Amino acid sequence: MTAPPRIIGTLRLGADGRGVVRVEDLYDTSPGDLWSALTEPARLARWVAVVSGDLCLGGTFQAQFTSGWTGPGRVDVCDPPQRLLLTMTPGQPDTTVIEAVLTPEGDGTRLVVEERGLPVAELPGYGAGWQAHLEDLARHVGERDDVAWNARWTELTPLYRLRGLSE
Repeated sequence: MTAPPRIIGTLRLGADGRGVVRVEDLYDTSPGDLWSALTEPARLARWVAVVSGDLCLGGTFQAQFTSGWTGPGRVDVCDPPQRLLLTMTPGQPDTTVIEAVLTPEGDGTRLVVEERGLPVAELPGYGAGWQAHLEDLARHVGERDDVAWNARWTELTPLYRLRGLSE
């Protein structure tokens, strides 16, 4: 019997009643290298999104994610190599906030990504999507075998649905 897939995320309600997805994993690389993978357009394009625009503090950008989502964003916090805070579709009803926090851990780096302001009914899909993105990041920094994003998302979504919301 095969072990069930490892789930690295949780789903919950935020104080505003909107959904929150939190995923985290440990990467066998330095905080500086992981920060580069999160902030340099050429590296972002290899694992999560094609990004163009001004990627410095206060800058705006356009992103096209491998998940199919396309839209604008703004850099609200840029504290290398520790914390990045982005507002996606700023000023619109579907605005979300994505926060990435990097912490040295042993010889590696722990990455926690949290997206807030999501539609509650769609949380399992977002949880599966963020896990698939972080697994793609792990492959990008050289740790794991390649798997198609959509296939992995399809596999993970029912598992996130079963998990439900955390307290």
